[in-house]
Amino acid sequence: MARRALILLEGTRSNGPLYVKAARRLGLNPITLSVDPTRYQYIQAERSDAIRVDTDNLDAVIRECSRLHEIYDIAGITSALEASYATVGKLCRYFDLPGPNPASIERCCDKFTQRQLLAEAGVPIPAYRLAANASETEGSAAEIGLPVILKPAVGGGSIGVRLCRNVEEVAEHTIYLLGEKHLWQSSPRILVEEFAQGPLYVANLMGNEVIGITAYEFGPAPHFVVRESTCPAPLTDVNYKRIADVSLSCLQALELGWGPTCIELRLTPGGPVVIEVNPRLGGGEPKLVRLAYSIDLVTEHIKLVIGENWNLRRRHSHSAVWRNLVPDCDGTLDWIYGDGLAATVPGVAEVKLYVESKRPIIRKGDYRDSLGYVIAVSPSVAETNAILQRAVDLIHWSITPFGPLVETLSGC
Repeated sequence: MARRALILLEGTRSNGPLYVKAARRLGLNPITLSVDPTRYQYIQAERSDAIRVDTDNLDAVIRECSRLHEIYDIAGITSALEASYATVGKLCRYFDLPGPNPASIERCCDKFTQRQLLAEAGVPIPAYRLAANASETEGSAAEIGLPVILKPAVGGGSIGVRLCRNVEEVAEHTIYLLGEKHLWQSSPRILVEEFAQGPLYVANLMGNEVIGITAYEFGPAPHFVVRESTCPAPLTDVNYKRIADVSLSCLQALELGWGPTCIELRLTPGGPVVIEVNPRLGGGEPKLVRLAYSIDLVTEHIKLVIGENWNLRRRHSHSAVWRNLVPDCDGTLDWIYGDGLAATVPGVAEVKLYVESKRPIIRKGDYRDSLGYVIAVSPSVAETNAILQRAVDLIHWSITPFGPLVETLSGC
């Protein structure tokens, strides 16, 4: 009998390894198809199978999956990467496997189209305009009113997202986005968006059920680099219901509801405002949800993908907090240590470093700025924060800024 396999299209730094491990726990052989498998260090670390293929070429991926079908019993096809998820839906339809609606995914991944559909359905969203050049971005910012958010119409991970507080910053960031430094996934289009002010929350949904809501804290403007996330978010019952209700209305507006959805909202004085709807699991969210509720979102997603029944029942309710280790300057990382000691602190669930000594540190103003993270868990928010701080205080690093040789400790 042929061995059952799970095809994974591309991957991600945060959730990619979880899919590989969960697939194996379910008795599946995970096989990653990627334009460059070497970009995912966990594939080699987990000794997982990977095949090089142009994942932007649907016909090429179909041919590769057809070849694998002669060797394996392909139980399912999925991805942790949003950019590949519409292709996943098309592959699932071609091979008659459970999967998301590719048309719904494509509409959702285009932030402008997404906002049009949400607005038509009456879902609360920020004012927005679409721009293709400097004149249009400046005109749109004037119509909406400063400050505004400028972001690529297609993208993720806060890449290219910036708060612009005046006309000069709008012009500066427009030049950056339309220049050669920003890599576009499609034709250059800029979304100009009202800055909805209030704390940010992420609602994690599976199917038509809200599993949990996470609170996020960011570093200093104008970028949106996550410093800390807490699950479950410290919300009143009233605000939890308001966020949950708006999140569910997004599914209907965008014709989603198969598999995972990650929805970002700001809780403004006027109520929840939807910032983005992502047809995938949020980066890092599965770890927090598992620690908080003992629900393994990745495993349950794979069960859906291979046609099995999932179990989304909460087994307990703890407080899980994730702290990113973010540098305060660019330069050469001389050394970083203390992660091993931090991992021994009671209540610490995981410590991970992304970087090695003697590497250049160049902040980009998005998720790639993180040097690593620490996750802690306990029955209460106060206790978890105390545990987390004890662990973080044990991690130190030294960065020599570019230019004058000035050594600085623990975040410059």
